[in-house]
Amino acid sequence: MNEFALNDIRVLDCSRVLAGPYCAMLLGDYGADVIKVEQPIVGDPTRQWGPPFQNGQSTYFQVCNRNKRSITIDIKQENGQDLIRKLAIESDIFIENFKTGYLKKYGLDYETLSSINPRLIYCSITGYGQTGPYKDEAGYDYIIQAQSGLMSITGTDQPVKLGVPIVDIVTGINACHSILAALYWRERSGTGQFIDCSLLDNSLSLLTNVAQGYFVAKEKPKRYGNAHPNIVPYQSVHCSDGLLAIAVGSDKQFLHLAELLNSQELLSDTFNTNEKRVNNRYKLIQVIERITMTQTIEYWLSGMIKLGIPAAKINSIPEIMEDPQVISRQIVQEINHPEIGRIKQLGHANKLSSTPATIRLAPPVLSEHSEEILRDLLHYTDREIKELRNLKII
Repeated sequence: MNEFALNDIRVLDCSRVLAGPYCAMLLGDYGADVIKVEQPIVGDPTRQWGPPFQNGQSTYFQVCNRNKRSITIDIKQENGQDLIRKLAIESDIFIENFKTGYLKKYGLDYETLSSINPRLIYCSITGYGQTGPYKDEAGYDYIIQAQSGLMSITGTDQPVKLGVPIVDIVTGINACHSILAALYWRERSGTGQFIDCSLLDNSLSLLTNVAQGYFVAKEKPKRYGNAHPNIVPYQSVHCSDGLLAIAVGSDKQFLHLAELLNSQELLSDTFNTNEKRVNNRYKLIQVIERITMTQTIEYWLSGMIKLGIPAAKINSIPEIMEDPQVISRQIVQEINHPEIGRIKQLGHANKLSSTPATIRLAPPVLSEHSEEILRDLLHYTDREIKELRNLKII
């Protein structure tokens, strides 16, 4: 039998859309048995998000639901609530992302579930957390990107969102980290705990150097587009056939850049320290681009690589998927899907030497494992399962 880091850990994933499901997927990658609870008939809302679809299956749903088993349960019915409680008794981790307090009316809140399973780790992912004036409001990635200030520092003329739902993703990653910490604490204490995880807090955590700079300088941070507020030149520059990303992070690297560009002007006192380069950024970039515009991206890139200047072509998604480094790392993986056949997935980003994360299960078809879970875990009979179906509980 394969050894995984989270063998014998069971996750009851009652979350939907992205942040919660992404967290649960990461735990599944590490070997946890993840049971995804979905609404009967319609399932997770992302099952309908598209195009693109693959044989009727949403590619958005595929993003964060591998390594899970799907069961449908109507939590608005008492028998459905009872099923959730029974599954919670058999679980180590409970993940939900309903609005604050929503599950309390169904007896599925932390206080209720921890009373029947004191070892349960309960992770609640909400827009704004369990406290504060916004605690009852729903949270959405795009809205939080705007509200948290993230968009105000992204783009050039107008604020823009990132090209991926970064708030949902980082919230899912941080929720996973917190759950793993809670599991470690449970090994020492014997008890579970409640994890209060908010999209807004996690979005604020991304501000890092920008927030710290504001705390010190008390100045409203600006948008720099592809440039860096504290390091210059650290941005994309124009070449004769497009844009090249460069990241000159030290005076030594800047001297190499001046050598490559064969520019005495870059060696002047105006640019001889990073502080001066920041203060004279626009003049500096004009000098650099006047030279880089004379040759192609490939010409300058090869020269920068030889001199140890960090630089890269700005790849499209198709280009990076065919990159030899990406291919050699095997991060793009394939797995059999019961209705689609072979599908490609981006695998787990990190490689553990003894307990590697793997893709064992394709994203499930809606209710694919309902009977299996009820029989094997809760020991329901065929008659009892049929009755649940007749009552539209599953």
